[in-house]
Amino acid sequence: MPEAITPKKKFAVLFRTFPADLIILVVWLAAVILAIYLPELNETPFRVVFALPVMLFIPGYCVILTLFPKEGDIELTERIVLSVCVSLAIVPLIGLGLNFTPWGIRLDPIVIAITLFTLVMILAAYYQRSRLPGEEQFRMPFPDLAKAIRNEIFPSGNRRDRLLGAALALTILVAILTIFFVTAVPREGEQFTEFFILGENRTTTDYPVEMFAGRNYPMYISIGNHENRKITYTVETWMMNSTRDNVTNSYRIQTMDPLDHLSLTLAPNQTTIIPYNLSVNKTGYNRAEFLLFDENVPGFETSNSDRINASYRNLHLWVEVWGRQDL
Repeated sequence: MPEAITPKKKFAVLFRTFPADLIILVVWLAAVILAIYLPELNETPFRVVFALPVMLFIPGYCVILTLFPKEGDIELTERIVLSVCVSLAIVPLIGLGLNFTPWGIRLDPIVIAITLFTLVMILAAYYQRSRLPGEEQFRMPFPDLAKAIRNEIFPSGNRRDRLLGAALALTILVAILTIFFVTAVPREGEQFTEFFILGENRTTTDYPVEMFAGRNYPMYISIGNHENRKITYTVETWMMNSTRDNVTNSYRIQTMDPLDHLSLTLAPNQTTIIPYNLSVNKTGYNRAEFLLFDENVPGFETSNSDRINASYRNLHLWVEVWGRQDL
């Protein structure tokens, strides 16, 4: 009686028949994620080295492999060139699609979207190849890859073919080096820091206006680093009592007491949203002031308006504080 094929054995057969090039792609995706998120690697050149093939080659290679799974459908050089071209088209389209979602074009959504797309296309490519007889399936000629590419770019034919092959090789090399340079040495644009506060529901509404002493009022503080360098920010919260001077059309600070203090470090292009509870222990205030400092934090001998002017960014809420209320 034939032995039953268990799910475990099916998985083992599937793993053994999984093509080497697709296994390498899966391992490379895992390496990219580690290079992006591991603190020991995400600030080293390894991040760029691992990420470039994912941006320039791997998604397109999976698409071309899905469309042309058969050996001889297209030449190896054409397969490689088309993979680069398709990748350069797909990755921006993924970014454009994310721009119309709540997640936006940020690091985490981009990594997740490109990874999921590539994994889906890897499975599609495997399915397309598995439908063909083994001898008809395309296999990346790893042992003789350099030789195969050299023979196709520099054919042994006439001089015209060799010149065309050399021009193609030079064009590919220049394109790769240009993209690497633009990616590794990006042009610095406008440098700024985002600083804003959100209400209890993470919106620009529902801010506490009337407060009772001793009660917590949940809200959120958001900081976005677009300074093209790592920065350690300091956020200070002050409670103030200020009165309006109608003659000078300005506010005069009567009382300014420190309430809270926190520091955090953000990498370039990193944005964070921090849960925060606003709470006071006494009355007599009408304004909550949020001060953001970069590396330059003045000493506490700098106070009142001078401290606000010394901050990198500042925000405030007008509030009315009542006495303690039984909850």
